[in-house]
Amino acid sequence: MENRRFGAQNQQGAYSAPQAERATTGISADAMNVLRNTYMLLGMTLAFSALTAFLNMNGTHPGFLITIVGYIGLLFATYKLKNSPWGIVTTFALTGFMGYTLGPIIGAFVAAGASQIVAQALTLTAVAFVGLSATAIITKKDFSFMSSFLTAGAFVLIGAMVLAFIMESSALHLAVSAGFTIFASIMILFETSQIIKGGERNYIIATVGLYVSIYNLFVSLLHLLAAFSGED
Repeated sequence: MENRRFGAQNQQGAYSAPQAERATTGISADAMNVLRNTYMLLGMTLAFSALTAFLNMNGTHPGFLITIVGYIGLLFATYKLKNSPWGIVTTFALTGFMGYTLGPIIGAFVAAGASQIVAQALTLTAVAFVGLSATAIITKKDFSFMSSFLTAGAFVLIGAMVLAFIMESSALHLAVSAGFTIFASIMILFETSQIIKGGERNYIIATVGLYVSIYNLFVSLLHLLAAFSGED
């Protein structure tokens, strides 16, 4: 009887640990595992991206066509390989490439003596990411209702970006940057919510999604700060 009772207690304890964790955090053990892996990979890819940007600060931008083709190609490869270890390789290739294309832009600011704008954009991006991620994790609110809005917003922003490029309107460029700032911020909320609610179970895809949002947020803030300071 004693052994049975002891065995039953052990079995109950084994099953109650994940339940206790969920009761404490409100997030399932699987979701917490995806979240940890995502943040770990995100931190490494951000560091790698910063390195490639630094190495190409004095280089030349590869151009719009190469940038688009490289981004779409590497993004497609990452999605195809998301369940393979090679997906991690393509994730680093994608984020490294995006950092590489960003290097000459940062280099131009530094060469113009406007490195403080880069620092301000980085600071604001970091603060926004931490704040928005913490909001999603602490409140545990489901932001999936924003999916339709984000889809429509993406098409509107792409259209506005093409129009601004054709018209060469600085005011429209500024509006597009402001729109991307808002869009990227909402995406961080949405993507973090998808992870903690179990909607996104692949940490490679989750990492890419958050990285792209952070990238867009930083670039948009860089343009806005430059415009308001008269450096753009």
